[in-house]
Amino acid sequence: MPSIQYFYKEYRCSSNAPLSCDLPGATAREVKGAKFCLECGFPAILPHKAEIKGSRGIYQVTSYLGVRGLGRLYSGIQLTDSEPVLIKEYLLPNKSFNEEETRQRQETFKRVAGVSLADGRVQNFRLINPWEAIADQQRECCYAIMKRVETFQTLNDFLVKKKEPMPASQVREVLNQTLQTLEFIHTQKLRLPSNQTLSQLAHGNINLDSVLIQEEGHQQLYVYLCDLALWEELFIPPSIRSQPSNPKPQQDLEALAQVAFYLWVGQTRNVDPRNDEHWPNSNRHLKKFLHRLIGIDNPFESALQAREALLALPKEQQNSSSAPLVVDEEQERSFRKLFLIILGILTLVLMGGGGWFWWKYSSSNQQLESSLQSESNFASIAGVEPGEYTYIGERDSTWSHILRKGVDNNKLEDILKQPKKDTKFNYQSVASLDIRKEGNFIDKETKSKPIQEVKSGKKNFAITSLEDQVTDEFEKKQIAYDGLFIYVVGSKKGGNLAKPLNGKISLESLRKIYTGEITNWKQLSELDLPIEPYAPTELEAIRLFQKKVLKDDADLINKFNRTITRDRFQSTGDTLKLVYEKFDKEKGQTGIIGFGVISKFLGQCRGYPLAIVDDNNRATQALLQPNDQPINPEEYQRCSKGTAYYPNVQAFESKSYALGYPVFVVYLKDNRPPAVAASKFADMLTTFQGQCLLSKVELVPLKAMQKEYRSHVCQSMP
Repeated sequence: MPSIQYFYKEYRCSSNAPLSCDLPGATAREVKGAKFCLECGFPAILPHKAEIKGSRGIYQVTSYLGVRGLGRLYSGIQLTDSEPVLIKEYLLPNKSFNEEETRQRQETFKRVAGVSLADGRVQNFRLINPWEAIADQQRECCYAIMKRVETFQTLNDFLVKKKEPMPASQVREVLNQTLQTLEFIHTQKLRLPSNQTLSQLAHGNINLDSVLIQEEGHQQLYVYLCDLALWEELFIPPSIRSQPSNPKPQQDLEALAQVAFYLWVGQTRNVDPRNDEHWPNSNRHLKKFLHRLIGIDNPFESALQAREALLALPKEQQNSSSAPLVVDEEQERSFRKLFLIILGILTLVLMGGGGWFWWKYSSSNQQLESSLQSESNFASIAGVEPGEYTYIGERDSTWSHILRKGVDNNKLEDILKQPKKDTKFNYQSVASLDIRKEGNFIDKETKSKPIQEVKSGKKNFAITSLEDQVTDEFEKKQIAYDGLFIYVVGSKKGGNLAKPLNGKISLESLRKIYTGEITNWKQLSELDLPIEPYAPTELEAIRLFQKKVLKDDADLINKFNRTITRDRFQSTGDTLKLVYEKFDKEKGQTGIIGFGVISKFLGQCRGYPLAIVDDNNRATQALLQPNDQPINPEEYQRCSKGTAYYPNVQAFESKSYALGYPVFVVYLKDNRPPAVAASKFADMLTTFQGQCLLSKVELVPLKAMQKEYRSHVCQSMP
C-alpha cells in the first residue's frame, strides 16, 4: 500500500501530513464546532462528545487517540449501555475525492468492512473486525466501530518505545501467531456484511501499523491483525491509486517477512532485507526462514507451509530476557527430528499464542505460576522418551468422566492417547470401593487404588484429587481445578427451594444435614418440608466432602455413613435425573438436597447450585450465568440448552470457594522414563492447548479467561 506521506497534496499543510498534523486537532479544541483546519481546510478532529449514529446504536466520542493506517482513532462509548468502543474515522476530503468517488466508497465500505465465517461459526482468529460500518454523508467520511478496545499498540509504536531489536524468540512468536491468522483468512470461506461470500481472502495491508501487539508478563506477546486492504484501500485518493490492488496470499507472506525483519533489526525504515549486511547473526535458522518467507530463497507456497516450517525450527534456549540466544547444535538436531515427526499433528492444531491472552498472572500465587507452561501446544513439550505409558484413575472420577466427552468430533481420551507420534498414554480406571454393593463405609482410612497402583509400580502415574493420599514418595503437578457443588431442585412452576435459602447454604448447615441433626427445612427457612439428602458414589467426591465439610472428624463421618442410606448414593448424573423426576412427580413437595462434582454438573440444568457460606461467614458461588451475572434465586427457572452455568474460575484461583480442589497428575519420585513421561504429560495439559481442551470438557482451568474472549478464545484449538 502506498505511503500516506504522498496523500492529500491538494491541501497546503505546513507539516505536509494533513492526517497526522496537530493543527486540525488544535482547531477543534480552540474553535467550538469547527469542522476544518483553519490553516489548510483539511477535516478537523472530531470534538469531545461528538455523536455518530449507526444502525446498531449511537456512539459518542470520548477522546482522540491518534492516527493508525489511513484513519484517525478515537475512544468512545455506545450510548445505550455505555459500553466502550474504538472508533476509526476514514476521511474522504472533497479536494481529494469528488462527489461520485465519495459516494461509491461509502457504499462499498458498508458492504465490505468486516468478515466472519460463512458457516456462522464464531471463532477467534485474532483479526480486529468492525462491529459496525457507518457512512456519514454529512462529513464525507466513514466510521468503523470496534468492540475490542484493549490498549494494543502497533508494532511501529512497539519498536519506537523499546528502542532496541526484538529478540529472535519473540520474532518467532509474532510470526507464529500472524501466520496462523493468515492461514485462517487465506483458506476459510468468509462472509462480508453484504452477505457476499469469499473463498479466499488476502490481508493485503500487512505492515508495522496493521499488526497489533500486547505484552503481558515476561516476554508473553499477543498479536492481532487489523485494517484489511479490502476496506482500508478504499480511502487511498484516486490520484494515488484508482483501482483496487487485488492482493494475493503470497504478498501477505512477503509483507510479514518484511515486518519480522524490521522487528529483528529494531528499525522501522531504511533497512533492506535483501542486503545481507543488514541481517543479525544471532540465529541462522530464523534468517534462513525469513529468506524463504520474503522470497529470496525457495518461497513458501502458503501460510500453512510457512508455519509448519517455523514450528519445525530448533527451539531457542534463552539465559535471560535480554541475552542473545545460544542453541546447542546436538539439541537443535534432536529438536528438529522431533518436530518433523509431529508436523502432521501440528497442521491440525490452530493454537496461537494470542489465545494465551486469557492467562492473567497473579503475583500472590507463585506456586501456581510456576506450574503454568509458557509453551502453547503439546508439540512444544519435548523430552518424552518414545514408548507406551499406562496411567490410572478412579472409575467414577472426574477424569474418567471427562475422557468420554467429545471435543470437536473426537473423544478427549483419543486426543490425549497419542499427543506425539511415537508416544502413547493408555488410560485405565479402577474402583477403590463400590458403595452400592459394599455399603457406605468410606472414611479417611479408605485407600485410593489408583495411587496404590502407582506406588507398586503397576501403573506409571495417576490422575487424582485426593491430595492427602499423595505421600512423600510421590511428585504431583496440578493440571486444573474441580469442586463439589451443593444443589437443590426447583422449578419455574413453584416450590423453588433456593428462594427460602436465599440461594446459599453454610458449611455448618451442611454438616448438620448430612449427619442427621437437621431433618426439616423449617430449621433453616420458613419452608416446612422434610430434608432428603443425597450423595454421589464417587470416592473422590465423598472423601472431599468428608474432609472439607465434616473436617475429617471420625464421629461426624460415622454419622454421615448412618444418615445416608444406600439408596441415597447415586452417581452425580443419575442423582440429578432421579431427583428432578421425583420433584415433578411430587409437584415440588420434596426437600431434596444433593452434592456432586462440578465438572459433571456443567452443561445441564437440573438443579440450582447453592452458594457456599464458609466458616468465616463469606458466601461464594462456584457457578455463574453465561453473562457473568450472579445466579438469582428470585428469578430462578430451569435454564435451557446453551444457557447453562459457567465456572467462577476466580473463586477457585483465590480459594474463596470452600469446596474447590485441585486435580493432579501423581507419579513416583525418580528419573526413569515413566516418571519423566508423567511429568511431561502434566506439562502438556498446562499448555494453552491443554487448558483449552480441559475447559471444553468442563474442568476448571488454572487461570481465568477474560470475559470478552471466553466464548470463543479456544474455538481454534482442537
